[in-house]
Parts: sequence; structure tokens; C-alpha cells
Amino acid sequence: MFRKITSVLVVQDIEPVLPFWEAIGFRKTVEVPHGNRLGFVILEGDGVQLMYQTIDSVRDDEKGVLDGPRPIEAGALFIEVEDVDALSKRIPPGTGVIVQRRTTFYGATETIVRDPAGNVVTFAQMQK
Repeated sequence: MFRKITSVLVVQDIEPVLPFWEAIGFRKTVEVPHGNRLGFVILEGDGVQLMYQTIDSVRDDEKGVLDGPRPIEAGALFIEVEDVDALSKRIPPGTGVIVQRRTTFYGATETIVRDPAGNVVTFAQMQK
């Protein structure tokens, strides 16, 4: 029944998040303009996909998505990686690091950061 799940993070602006994702190995594979800025992008890295869409683009595309009891705010991603130390070295200077390194009760070694849009991104290396 289910074949794939991809996060779509809704943000004010897409351009500020691109250098962060490019630095850690993602590349833009699809971009859709909205006025004179980006309205939507698909980023891919090692077969993993992530999407960003601006609030204005969502509003123009399907206004009802933004209606409801809770506004769309910052999200959180949990990304499993092969080598958290190698990935940590690629995180650009100036990135908001929440947790430099920790080992969890479920056996993961993690680094937790905020992307430039304020979303929390956890990179986790699972113990074998």
C-alpha cells in the first residue's frame, strides 16, 4: 500500500536553507519559482528526498492547507546516517547546533541542529 514518505517543510523563504543542505551533500533536483523567488524545491542526497515550500506558495496553491486549529510552524526531521562524525564535519559554520553529540537510550549517536528556517534536524548513527 505505502511506497514512500517525504517531508515537506513549509518556510518563509527557501533560499537561506539551500547552503546548509548543499554543504552536507544534498542537491536541488526540482525547483519551482514563485514570483521572483523559489516557491518549492526538492532536495536529494544518497537516495533520500526532502521538500521545502514557501508559505506564500502554499497559500496560492491550496489556501485551505494553512487553515485549521494550528498554524504550520517549524518542523523536525530525524535522518539516519552511516557516519555521524563525518556528517558533523560538513555542517556549515554558523549553523545552530543544539546538541553536538549524544548517545541515546535506543543506541544512536546523534547530532542535533537547526536549519536556517528554524526546523530541528537530528542526524543519527544507529549502533550495529
